[in-house]
Amino acid sequence: MRTVELLLDEAADLAVREAWRRLADAGLPSQARHRSPTNSPHLTLAACPELTAPIRWELAEVAATLPLPVQVTGVVRFERPTSVLAWALRLDSALATLHGRVWDAVASDSPPGALNPLHTPARWSPHITLGRSRRAGVFVGPRVLELLPVPPSSIRLTTLRSYDTETGTLEVLEPRP
Repeated sequence: MRTVELLLDEAADLAVREAWRRLADAGLPSQARHRSPTNSPHLTLAACPELTAPIRWELAEVAATLPLPVQVTGVVRFERPTSVLAWALRLDSALATLHGRVWDAVASDSPPGALNPLHTPARWSPHITLGRSRRAGVFVGPRVLELLPVPPSSIRLTTLRSYDTETGTLEVLEPRP
């Protein structure tokens, strides 16, 4: 699979890494424990089997619209098959439009049923993951919230990239010249 992600500005990246560190120091699940050199704070927009030429063409147009400022609304917890602790982002019209363009691009040239339904515009919840675990309820309780730094009120989404889950490689998706 190939993800389509947005990277954060430097200050936001540092703030997320501080949250990761605090969770790890407290013995809680944290993205800081993910030692891959490709691990960095990001917002996942979609994932598809392949970045075909038509998908790349559309993503180059999306990349040209960056940077995009977004508001952080606070902490959110998800209990999907895994427990996730994250900073939620406001889904304003600019972010919804950008996400919709990415979704349309990957959906236009991917096999039916190949895309994660949680990334559909109707179900997508924009967030920056701080920690994840297979243990249900691991992030419940006031102690967890007290550990976290105050999230920045706003961040800038600066770079469009893709991660190849099979090869472990990253690719920055540039605007067309």
